[in-house]
Amino acid sequence: MKWLFCLPLLLLLSACDGGLWNNPYPAADKGRPIYYSAFTERPKHLDPAQAYSENEYIFLAQIYQPPLQYHYLKRPYTLVPQATSAMPVVHYLDKDNRPLPDDAPAGQVAFSVYEIHLRPNLRYQPHPAFALDAQGKPEYQALTAKDLRNIYALNDFKHSGTREVSAADYVYQIKRLAHPDIHSPIAGLMAEYIVGLKDYAAMLQKAQKAHPAAFLNLHDYPLEGAQAVDEHTYRIKVYGKYPQFVYWLAMPFFAPMPVEADRFYAQDGMREKNLTLDWWPAGSGPYYLSENNPNQRMVLTKNPNFSGEFYPAEGEAGDREAGLLVDAGKPLPLIEQVVFSLDKETIPYWNKFLQGYYDASGISSDSFDQAVQVNVGGEANVTDEMNAQGITLSTSVATSTMYMGFNWLDPVVGGDSERARKLRRAIAIAIDFEEFISIFANGRGIAAQSPIPPGIFGYRDGEAGINRYVYDWVNGAPKRKTIEEARRFLAEAGYPNGLDEKTRQPLVIYLDTTATGVGNKSRLDWLRKQFDKLNLQLVVRSTDYNRFQDKIRKGDTQLFYFGWNADYPDPENFLFLLHGAQAKVGKGGENAANYSNPEYDRLFEQMKNMPNNTARQKIIDDMLEILRRDSPWLWGHHPKDYVLRHSWLYNSKPNKMANNNLKYLRIDAAQRDELRKQWNQPVLWPLWLGGFALAAFIWWFWRALRQREEAR
Repeated sequence: MKWLFCLPLLLLLSACDGGLWNNPYPAADKGRPIYYSAFTERPKHLDPAQAYSENEYIFLAQIYQPPLQYHYLKRPYTLVPQATSAMPVVHYLDKDNRPLPDDAPAGQVAFSVYEIHLRPNLRYQPHPAFALDAQGKPEYQALTAKDLRNIYALNDFKHSGTREVSAADYVYQIKRLAHPDIHSPIAGLMAEYIVGLKDYAAMLQKAQKAHPAAFLNLHDYPLEGAQAVDEHTYRIKVYGKYPQFVYWLAMPFFAPMPVEADRFYAQDGMREKNLTLDWWPAGSGPYYLSENNPNQRMVLTKNPNFSGEFYPAEGEAGDREAGLLVDAGKPLPLIEQVVFSLDKETIPYWNKFLQGYYDASGISSDSFDQAVQVNVGGEANVTDEMNAQGITLSTSVATSTMYMGFNWLDPVVGGDSERARKLRRAIAIAIDFEEFISIFANGRGIAAQSPIPPGIFGYRDGEAGINRYVYDWVNGAPKRKTIEEARRFLAEAGYPNGLDEKTRQPLVIYLDTTATGVGNKSRLDWLRKQFDKLNLQLVVRSTDYNRFQDKIRKGDTQLFYFGWNADYPDPENFLFLLHGAQAKVGKGGENAANYSNPEYDRLFEQMKNMPNNTARQKIIDDMLEILRRDSPWLWGHHPKDYVLRHSWLYNSKPNKMANNNLKYLRIDAAQRDELRKQWNQPVLWPLWLGGFALAAFIWWFWRALRQREEAR
């Protein structure tokens, strides 16, 4: 039995090999410039024609290469070339397609033509769709069920290939927006702008109906609004003068798509194995998706065929002092791999960040006090505990607006009557969004005075930008009007003390929301208390997302929660949310409140195509005055983003418009490994104590057995 004495000793010696017991990553990754992050749910779409959510763009923006991008460092947000050799050249035409001068009034411009020149030597990631056999023909075409028997991911194909990106690939992707099987979320909007796209969609539907089993090669169907001129040049023709169109060219919707990939994934049996563009993109960006296991992790790996982009050599004031220009001129990307691990819960995510296993982190409400302290001046910084670990904080106001909308079609809260205006105004005063930000967002946000967030042209700071129907300017700051004033407006609306003056029944307001989780109960309880100030009854109708969207489409709501994040940094992208022609009911637009005001609509049409100048600002001021008076929204708040990063992560700067920021980041892997080792040393004394206790017990047991044997 003597070998039993060695067991605890062997156990203890095995624990002293110097490795990290809690390291969730392979030991082979030690020392590699890998960026570690997390995701909370599987992205639904990775097809650039369909994706339109933030959790999808985290991946797509690294994989695909649209013509333009936002400068990583400059503010205000500035478009610069990405796949192009220069910014697009715009030519204006009249209704007879005759050239017009560059300063032609918008009323004379029938068409705008964007001419786009690509950089040479853009190449796609390695992909089996490009693999060729000995005869130079696609190797993986006409695959059978037998061929796909052991194929579950792109890596299971033995061969891959690549080719140069062409102008025709960008045209092909534009045509895909009208494909009958894709249902692109911007198809309707782009059909109003890209010449011929609406008829093109009808033509494709007819062609597919005639040959339902055949592959629909979009190169066989010309589109007037998108044409390749040569290998590296193409043109997009849009109706009228639409200067905001250039912002769309920085989105994955307008990235290139090779017909080889479209044909490859269209083969029988591929979809059943999740071999689709929604699972396995085919891009030319700095990274490609090398692993897609949405139940565990997703991995982006450096595209070996990517070249031609360099870290920016200039930024805004303070960037050089912040060390953001140290890597100026270096080829991108600066890290070779990005690992996203599935982490649905905030506490495990937070703990892994503190252990050094994630390189950056947001801050949940549960962890806010541990991470951030706010001084008397309202300035946020990390706590001493975070500072001791070398963790730093970056803050930025999101180009987003979180709001509550009134349904303009509702007979109680909607419409342009003075009665309804005063009712909405009373509710707007009563709901204290400053308190909401303080309680539920740890102060991470600013109360909205209009739909336009800071950082977007048209936003006015200070006294000039306040909503005077809800706030007064007191001692250099906006102050919400008193609840007594709100009650006065409510009485003037015909609801003294919250009672209908005709029926003497309490006024009931119905809120539709998808907030069904346990964590949302406190927010809804808070909201009910806000309505209680006016003696109004709030009835919350919680439902699932699909049912909620259906009610919004049909206008079966009274009050609803919504939010909007900028597609591009222009006021038109926020003000169109209240444009009558964009009403959700009947028109299928993004105006979920179905708000309609002829004067506002007239000013919107005048403003939307103007350059950013004083004349445009004046029109925006007039539009905001109309909105504040009518109050179709409870303006809500603009969130603030707080991001923590470890000391080994460099070049991290919040950019609310660019999603392709991973290629700029740099990792000091050696420093990370050393600090991980310091922070994750195991506490061994319980193990030693347990080992000695076990050894003592074995010794006692052995002695007892010996004594018993000797006694016999």
